[in-house]
Amino acid sequence: MKEKVVLAYSGGLDTTAVIPWLKETFDYDVICCCVNCGQGNELDGLSERAKLSGASKLYIEDIIDDFCDNFIVPCVQAGAVYEHSYLLGTSMARPAIVKKLVEIARKEGASAICHGATGKGNDQIRFELGIKALAPDLKIIAPWRMTDLWKMDSREAEMAYCEAHGIHLPFKADSSYSRDRNLWHISHEGLELEDPSNAPNYKHMLVLGVTPQDAPDKEEEVTLVFEKGVPVKLNGKSMKVSEIISELNTIGGRNGIGIVDIVENRVVGMKSRGVYETPGGTILMAAHDQLEELCLDRDTMETKKKLGSQFAQVVYEGKWFTPLREALQAFVESTQTYVSGEVKMKLYKGNIIKNGTTSPYSLYSESLASFTTGDMYDHNDATGFITLFGLPLKVRALTLQNIEKKDK
Repeated sequence: MKEKVVLAYSGGLDTTAVIPWLKETFDYDVICCCVNCGQGNELDGLSERAKLSGASKLYIEDIIDDFCDNFIVPCVQAGAVYEHSYLLGTSMARPAIVKKLVEIARKEGASAICHGATGKGNDQIRFELGIKALAPDLKIIAPWRMTDLWKMDSREAEMAYCEAHGIHLPFKADSSYSRDRNLWHISHEGLELEDPSNAPNYKHMLVLGVTPQDAPDKEEEVTLVFEKGVPVKLNGKSMKVSEIISELNTIGGRNGIGIVDIVENRVVGMKSRGVYETPGGTILMAAHDQLEELCLDRDTMETKKKLGSQFAQVVYEGKWFTPLREALQAFVESTQTYVSGEVKMKLYKGNIIKNGTTSPYSLYSESLASFTTGDMYDHNDATGFITLFGLPLKVRALTLQNIEKKDK
């Protein structure tokens, strides 16, 4: 009986060419697994294509709600943003996909998992760290790193390989952006973006929305309700997190929200440039931040900000299934106990404008913040506070002053 390999299958040219290659090179029984994180119409025609390419079986697994509830929400609550701009769309999805791949591998009694990530990218790390953490006994096959066996180095070569194996596919050899899409975002790399001096060709590139310049010259109001840091309502309607993100993508996309052009530092040591569209995610993150401003005390906010940055790096580096991520998430979850309330915003040509926030747990006190003297605050108390708070500065200045006098 042949050994089985589970292939992380997207239906694109790369993973389609991998199917006959796995059979020819290792004599594997190839089981394709396409994990649906919200790719939309990218799933069309997969069953016929996988069968045509020689796969013995195809799983199409819908994990959209799991992805949203158990991977996206923790990152939103943590305020996890990598290098100031990247909202971790691909980074969050990979561990969710790996969890399903391992599940299918166990179900099928497979001995290996194969992925189509290149040897230059972050995804190879995310896939393989996840597999090592969840199924250390399974073999990992990464064709693009097996240069002694994998001889294809271009789309044209892959297409020729498929044709030679009797696989006639509706792919074109012309160049296009390298993209990754799920419910949270879509990324674009390649073409003019490979030269940082070039402006992005947004007219040719954008999928989820329009540029701020092309957005309507009219504000659109959005209201979100959170319970313990989790979005539960959008514009007065109760929804699942996945439904909220989907609707926010539509709203944000038409208003030019969430388009960022980034040069980021990959885990493998190089810089890479990409354009990310994250319309719904950008709104959701901004709303959550807006609510935390009211509900969290200063020290907690400062600590959470530092750990949120670390959380982002852990996720970016593929370390989801680690004790550190679990510990960081436990801290974040403890801070969300009172992050409940309503957030109003206006969207206008790429901008998210605050429109009022309310919470039963708001720490904002109008009587304290007002310039009018209230019962809880005596202006004279500030004198002693400033004396003590500034004491180290005064002592240092006096010491330096005395030294200068001695030197004269």
